[in-house]
Amino acid sequence: MSPPALHFHEVTARYEPEDPPTLATVSFAMEPGERVALVGLNGSGKTTLLAATVGLVPHEGDIRIAGERLTRQSLAGIRDRIGFLFNVPEDQLLFPKVIDDVGFGLLRRGVPAAEAAVRARRALGALGVEHLADSPVHHLSHGQKQRVALAGALAAEPPLLLLDEPSAGLDPPGKRALATVLDGLHAAMVIATHDLDFAARLCTRFLMLYQGRLVFDGRDADDVWRHWEAQGAAPT
Repeated sequence: MSPPALHFHEVTARYEPEDPPTLATVSFAMEPGERVALVGLNGSGKTTLLAATVGLVPHEGDIRIAGERLTRQSLAGIRDRIGFLFNVPEDQLLFPKVIDDVGFGLLRRGVPAAEAAVRARRALGALGVEHLADSPVHHLSHGQKQRVALAGALAAEPPLLLLDEPSAGLDPPGKRALATVLDGLHAAMVIATHDLDFAARLCTRFLMLYQGRLVFDGRDADDVWRHWEAQGAAPT
């Protein structure tokens, strides 16, 4: 039996030692290939949970990816098995030209340059933006930057994807196209989102955070709405 794709056991995370926790004793496990929507109000800890998974936020407790515990020593190898999409694509687009940005993660993993370019173009093509491969990043629209950033996360075909608001800024056709692409992948996914309609197209499980705590873990989208409304707000 394969170990969970991602396992949190009583994880507490805070950005500075003197800060109150942004995540508080969160525990859950997800299976390989499982698609989980991470929902909650702004400030509930969604982005912190994703960031903690790749070692960007200090944590207490136990985080394991495919059975391997996240530590300083294991961090580099674990990051190579995760595709991460920031909620602001500009935060991860580092190079002037699209193809260089998408291929960078592959080059860092030791993939030869020619193969990295082929795989980068394939990832762009899967998202319908291969024609942008030689374009300057600063010429792109927000939606195009979102797809280029996602192509960078997908290019290495990682077994775990952490996607922070992947549908933000996309029009309805763009959301449908993105959902179709993600639906065709075999990777496990944690999708942090306010867009329950988008999440429901892809995910079979919902985790809800409230003030840093996991308050709901279930498979019924209607239950998510009821929990959200009980907090005094509804998702947009």
